[in-house]
Amino acid sequence: MSILEGGTNPLSVFSTLQPEPRRHLMVLFVVGLLFWSSMATLLPTLSLYLEDVGATKHQIGIVMGGFAIGLLIFRPQLGRMADQQGRKVVLLIGVLAATIAPLGYLITDSIPLLFGVRIFHGISIAAFATAYSALVVDLTPPQHRGEIIGIMTLVNPIGVAIGPALGGFLQEYAGYVPLFLAASSLGLIALGGASQIQAPLMTEFSPGNSDREAFTEHLPFWRLLLSPPFRIPTLLLLLIGLAFGTLSTFVPLFIKSSQVPLNVGLFYTAAALSSFIVRMPTGKASDRYGRGRFITLGLGFYALAMLLLWLANSAPAFLLAGLAEGAGAGIFIPTVITLIADRSPSHDRGRIFGLCMAGFDLGMAIAGPSLGFVADFIGYRGLFGIASGLVFVAIVVFLTLSSKTPSYSLRFALKNGRDIYAIPIATQTREA
Repeated sequence: MSILEGGTNPLSVFSTLQPEPRRHLMVLFVVGLLFWSSMATLLPTLSLYLEDVGATKHQIGIVMGGFAIGLLIFRPQLGRMADQQGRKVVLLIGVLAATIAPLGYLITDSIPLLFGVRIFHGISIAAFATAYSALVVDLTPPQHRGEIIGIMTLVNPIGVAIGPALGGFLQEYAGYVPLFLAASSLGLIALGGASQIQAPLMTEFSPGNSDREAFTEHLPFWRLLLSPPFRIPTLLLLLIGLAFGTLSTFVPLFIKSSQVPLNVGLFYTAAALSSFIVRMPTGKASDRYGRGRFITLGLGFYALAMLLLWLANSAPAFLLAGLAEGAGAGIFIPTVITLIADRSPSHDRGRIFGLCMAGFDLGMAIAGPSLGFVADFIGYRGLFGIASGLVFVAIVVFLTLSSKTPSYSLRFALKNGRDIYAIPIATQTREA
């Protein structure tokens, strides 16, 4: 049997859930699909809009990087809010920001103002992704966590398949005004759905919890990030954030400058298609065979994608790179989210998600402005050579430092090695 072989019905796991959690997960899935479709309409178009209003390469990088600055500033606070005031409040904040921000792009072509709008837009993912991930884990039995997270994170590749195609079509045939209005409308519909979700009651911390469950409770920001369970996932997310920030900012401009006859939306559609295909079987397999080998596999696909972009000079080459990037994202991101969930007590899960994912945000924030400056000297192609090197560093880090010793790390990363930092399932089940 292949390790990626699924059952006869990949959605049968939902039949094991109680009716209320199952219903809320279904509504949450639709909300996530609308949210990511809204965000993705701007993937192939926003950097082109900035170029059309007169931004230089460096300015494009700065404005696009503003999104990740918003993520980086607000995600830790929103993570704490998700623990203290509930996941639903933070989810609504994220969807509301996704609804308002496209209207901000619509009303200005000033580079400084667009930078401010882009920072505000970053709040959308800072809030939504943190609350969405925490809600899914809260509603999911620990023994099926990887499988259900794999299914629920399909909203990203499906949305990223729908959004760029819609955005590219509207931009080409109707212009930027209908594009930004469509992105805002999708967010508004998602806002209505999110208001119908009822989050489960939060589990309060109590002295009766074990030391292993409680150790995060009193750790400040930097000590938590540097603690053994979370420092390597955060570092991996930082390195992949740098690579992803390079891709999301500069792929549309690279394809245009290469004069390759390819609608850039098709690159994102190819990535979304491969991401869709790998997520469900990978999540189920990671429950059975461990998280480590799938994180390694996802990093491998990311490295392949950056190398292919470095060498690409034709439409098929760009599409192949998109397929590889989608497979990398579809394997790596959900598995790392599941890994962090395995290591997090429920009463502190929002804060931990917010802090660890800040690594990804920081990578995206650095990638746009810093590599936009470098692009003036080495060109867009050279940027993806740098990005491939960053991903290879991530692979080496994970192979050697993902557990308490290099030998444990290799077993965890390449074989069915036990995650020594995971909270036991029996404890998580009792806590939930």
